[in-house]
Amino acid sequence: MAGNSKEFVEEFEKNLPRMKEAAPDAVLGFGGLFQRVMKDGALSLREKELIALAIGIALRCDPCINLHVKKCLDAGATREQIIEAASVVTMMQGGPGYTYLPYVVDALDAFGA
Repeated sequence: MAGNSKEFVEEFEKNLPRMKEAAPDAVLGFGGLFQRVMKDGALSLREKELIALAIGIALRCDPCINLHVKKCLDAGATREQIIEAASVVTMMQGGPGYTYLPYVVDALDAFGA
């Protein structure tokens, strides 16, 4: 499970310079897209992060869950909002989404939410 969520996010952020050196076009391209899309607009950053988290859960992407739980919290989402977003995944996806709820709870606990 995502028991090491906080450590994963810290390590990921620490490795960004190495990733940028190894794959500058990919990092700069994705980073530019991320910065342009993930800002307040018709949807708030918080809403966009909740959507991103839900997609990460639906795709069963452990790194996405860790990163976007943290980003949801940083954008002002509450534990309850994050759990509700994860619950929508369960409603839409059934069992496969349901099995990832513990990953979300572990990440929330790791970040003190």
